[in-house]
Parts: sequence; C-alpha cells; structure tokens
Amino acid sequence: MDRNARPGVVRGLFSWIWRTIDRFRQVSLNLIFLAVLAFLVAGWWASRPPPLPVDAALLIAPSGQLVEQRTARSPMAVLQGSDGIRQVLLRDVVEAIRFATTDSHIKALVIEVDGLAGAGLSKLEEIAAAVADFRQAGKKVYAHGKNFSQLQYHLGAQADEVYLSPDGYVLLTGLGRYPTYFKGLFDQVGVRMQVFRVGTYKSFVEPYTRSDMSEEDRQATRLYLDAAWQAFQADILKVRPQAAPHLARYTADASAVLAESAGDAARMALAAGLVDGLKTADQWRDFLKEKIGPSDDGKHYKHVDMATYVAHKRGALPDHAAQVGILVAQGAIADGEQPSGVVGGDTLAGLIRQAREDDNVKAVVLRVDSPGGSATASEVIRRELELTRQAGKPVVVSMSSVAASGGYWIAMGADEVWASPTTLTGSIGIFAMMPDLSGPMSRLGLAVDGVGTTPLANGIDPRRPLDPQVASLLQQSIEHGYRRFLELVAQGRKMDLAAVDQVAQGRVWLGSQAKEQGLVDHLGGLEAAIRAAAARAKLTEYSVSYVEKPLSPRDQLLSRLLDNGESGENARLRPSLVEQSLDRLKAELQALSLWNDPGQAYLHCLCEAP
Repeated sequence: MDRNARPGVVRGLFSWIWRTIDRFRQVSLNLIFLAVLAFLVAGWWASRPPPLPVDAALLIAPSGQLVEQRTARSPMAVLQGSDGIRQVLLRDVVEAIRFATTDSHIKALVIEVDGLAGAGLSKLEEIAAAVADFRQAGKKVYAHGKNFSQLQYHLGAQADEVYLSPDGYVLLTGLGRYPTYFKGLFDQVGVRMQVFRVGTYKSFVEPYTRSDMSEEDRQATRLYLDAAWQAFQADILKVRPQAAPHLARYTADASAVLAESAGDAARMALAAGLVDGLKTADQWRDFLKEKIGPSDDGKHYKHVDMATYVAHKRGALPDHAAQVGILVAQGAIADGEQPSGVVGGDTLAGLIRQAREDDNVKAVVLRVDSPGGSATASEVIRRELELTRQAGKPVVVSMSSVAASGGYWIAMGADEVWASPTTLTGSIGIFAMMPDLSGPMSRLGLAVDGVGTTPLANGIDPRRPLDPQVASLLQQSIEHGYRRFLELVAQGRKMDLAAVDQVAQGRVWLGSQAKEQGLVDHLGGLEAAIRAAAARAKLTEYSVSYVEKPLSPRDQLLSRLLDNGESGENARLRPSLVEQSLDRLKAELQALSLWNDPGQAYLHCLCEAP
C-alpha cells in the first residue's frame, strides 16, 4: 500500500469508529428516553384509582396521629428503618366522610380505631360532626376496636353500633397535664436558668425554674381541664345516652365497677353501655359481610379505603376560578425558613404573600395549630395577614387544637377568628429565658475572659453570668412586648386595654371560654371558617385550595418511602409506656432547639391539647 495513502485509511477507520459510537449513543439515549417514558406512563396508569364499588362501605381506619399538616421526615429515618409515628391529615378524614354523605354508592361507614395514635379533642369533634351528618342522611355507621383508648373511643362512639373484642377494654382515664420539671437536674450540674417574664399564669418557664407546679399554673390548668373533660363526656352522652347512668362511676370508681364484672374489662364496658357487643376479628368481618355484602372474592365485605376514596372524589370536583386559599400553621413558631411541622416565620409569610398576590385567591383562611414560639416570627406572620386584609382580601383564622400565645398573636391579623369549643387558646404573655452555664464550666476547669468595647459586648453569652445591664434591658423589652401584645389584642378584638389585661396574664382558655371572654368571634370548625371567608369575599361558587410549599424531589421520594397513608399493616406498633415516657422527655428537650428568636423573646404556651 502507498505510504501516502495510509493516513487516509487511518482517518477513515477512525471516522467509521466515531460514527458507529455516535449512532450507538443516539440509539442508547433514545432507548433510555423510551424506557423513562414507559416508566412514567406505567406509573401514571398504575396510580389511577380503581373504579369505586357500588353499594359499598367507606372504611375509616386512621393509622397514626391526626394532624393539620404532616411533619417533614429526616432522610435518616429511612436509612435507620424508623419513621416514627405515622401522621394522618384531619382534612382527609373529614372530607372523605363529607363526600360519602351525599354519595349514593356509599351506603355505610365503617370505623376501625386500632391504628389511631393521637388526636386533640377538637379534631375528634370535627370528625364527629361529619359522622353525625352522615347518620342524619340515613346511613349506618359501625365501629370496632380491639381496645379503645380514650381518644379512640371518642371516634368509635360516634357509630350507631360499637363493638369491642371479647378480651379488650375501654379505657377512660380523664384528662391530665404533668410536665417534666428539670430544675433538680440543672441544680446538680450547676446550670441556672435566667428568666424574664410578664404574666402571672405564664408557666412555660416553670419546668426549668421549679421542681413542681405553681399554684397559679395548677389553678389555670384545672379550670380548662375540667371544662374539657365535661365537654368530652357530653360528646359521648350525646351519641350514647344509654351510658348516662354509668359514665361518671365508670371513671371515678373503676376498680369497683370492674370487680362487679369479675375482672372482665370487656364485660365492664358492655354493662356500662359504652359498647353494643363483643366480637372477635373474624366475627366482625362476618358481621360486616352480612350488613354490607361480601366483596367479589367473598373474603371480605364490600368497601373502599379512605385514601382511595378521597383521591377519587377530589379528582372529580369542579374547578372554579375563585378560590378560598387555606394556609396551615402547625407546630412551634420559629424564626426564618423552617420545614413543614414547624411554623417558620419567613416560610409562612412567603406563602401568605403568594396567596395575596394570586388573583384567583379571593379570601384566605389560616388554620392554626400552634402553642406559639418566637415573638419575632409571630409578628412577621401577623403583619403579612394584616397586609393581606389591606389588599382587600378577607382573612379568617380557624383554630384547631391549640392556638395559644404566639398562635393567638398571629390570629390578631385576621378579620374574624373561629375556634373549636375545646381549642386551647389565649396565653397572652411573653418571656425570655437563657441558661447560665458558668457553673458547670467552672467545675470542668474552664474559664472565659476577654475585653470588649462596651459593657454590652458579648453581653448574652451562656458561658458567663448575665450582666446586670443586659438583664435590665431584657426585662424592659419583655414588659414592652407584653404591652404590645395587649395593644394588638385590644385593637383586634375591639376591647379596652384593661379588659384585655384581665383575661391575659398568660392564662389559657378553652375555645368556649375564650368566646365568653371576647377573645374569639365564633365557635366552629374549619368548614365554618371557610364559609365565613367566602361570605366576606361575596363568593357563591368557589374552590378550596391549600397554599403550601411544594415538596422538593427529595421530600417527594421520602414521602413515598415512608408512606404516610392510612394502611395500618406497616404502621409502627403502639409504643410501650416506657418508650412513650422517653419520647416525651426527648421531645421536651428537643423543643428548646427551636428557640432562635433574635431578641430572645418568646410567645409560647406550656399547654397540651386535651
């Protein structure tokens, strides 16, 4: 071969190789694209809800805690194989029952309570109202539980017929609040908590400064717990009047009542009229087959689960240009951007602005389920609500289980405030609290020394005792914050400043009590608040939309992996008593990590939803 021709041959060979590689690349990319497309189509096809059965029951079997908004989960939860207690959205439960009330394909409601792990009384009352309307429509409701805790029984008792396992029990314990007090521990390690507060009943700081409950806190807590317990009993007797002669003694003299049933707790509940019969799991299934009809395979009764049903019905809702936007403020209030389950001042303010600037959103409802937190963040949120009102869009606050302290502060940005009769609200007070770690540091042989240009330089440093001038500044700031709180309430509630002070001082009120004191406008749930907002905006036809921060791809993946759905098969078992106690202690200490207010001022209520 001619030597001069060799370069051409080599170039041709490399050109052929390159074209082959390029074609292979194109084919590979096309195949990958087609595979992804097929995967997406298959996923869409598989995710389509199956057709709903006819003449079936709707199954309500919540597995986890009832919440207004799911808490963001850590990726470590997946890696460790632990996702904690599952969470079920209250709105999913209520909407499913509301849809079923007017759905001719649904002829009965089945409630199974075993997976329900936690719920505030106000949330249970919203479900109860939906169940009452379902029964009013002439449809039957059946409930069953292996055992009934107090909150599970409130849910199950709404049924026409309530059944219990023969070896089960109905445990009604009453209501209590027993915080952990850390002062003894702090004393042992030399930590001293420096507290600045205004409000006789502002008890949030007491677990860190006392070893027992103060008389003021005891008095205020007793007042709202007694009222909540009376409300709980009234809820039960409203749907189960046959239990009226027995209910008080069932809880007050449980040992003697159990002895009369020879130690058989299930028979004790039956004799007290709390349940209508005793059925094992297989007897319960056979009972439902008889009442509702068997499934196609004959193994179960004909039913549809809540998640499937509500997805179907929401997908069929008509779209309206006019919307009532719902925002959720659930959890402690903290400064800055925060994940779901914590009320981030900047996060929620951004969502309020988004709703305000959306021409389709004609009114805003803020659903509050928060004991408060950062004073700075609370004001950021309140101000955005105020700006929304000034822009001509009505703002209505709907209080869930707790809307106290900072949770009440933000409500002052609304045109109208709704609360459940058993909402915990008020707690109009403010405090600052900082640890002095100089004691334990000294024991470890650690010292802090240096220079500053002013007495305030490095004035707030947990490693050193608080400078008296800084302490004076903090106390004055807290007193100003309290006056500011009173002024906002007086302005928002159209009350005299002295009258507000009378019901303030950090005192906690139930929603029914708050209504009497003028702290809220109306008693009712979320649906009533939505109707009120629509009426203020003069809307006759409208859609309801939740204004929420979109999930990141990571959070979407976690949501799928953790499957926060209704199915109880993979749900975490109910924790033991020891585990519950340790989880509570851990939660109480972890809550301190959210104390990030720039001015160290906090509007937080030490209160637990009944």
